[in-house]
Amino acid sequence: MKTEWKIFGVVAGFLLFITLVYAGWTAGASDRVEWVGTVALGLSFLLCAMCGGFFWFVSRRIDLRPEDRPDGEIADGAGEIGFFSPGSYWPFGLALSATIAGLGLVFWQFWLLGLGLVAVIFAACGLLFEYYSGTRRTAEH
Repeated sequence: MKTEWKIFGVVAGFLLFITLVYAGWTAGASDRVEWVGTVALGLSFLLCAMCGGFFWFVSRRIDLRPEDRPDGEIADGAGEIGFFSPGSYWPFGLALSATIAGLGLVFWQFWLLGLGLVAVIFAACGLLFEYYSGTRRTAEH
């Protein structure tokens, strides 16, 4: 995680610098700041800073991974990484729900936006709790 937060930190610093340069350049060229690009660059900076901050926070609490150690070998990273779902329909449902919410926003239909957001919440919960229901619950009792 040490490598990741450094990369995101460098990109965030670059975006902050470019945001300030862009705002100053457009203000100097047309006597007013072009806000759409400035806000987009600023939000990009905040997103990278958020990701870098998360990786920094996590890297302080876990042991160094092989890719973070100078003496790390490729074989040190071998083995089981984690559990990955072999097949799930929830990502499709989540994408469909986000599409419905997006269409509600595009056409400015609050009922469609609300329906899509409720569907996004249900699909996200379904994806999150997919392996915490059914047979596993009954096997424990």
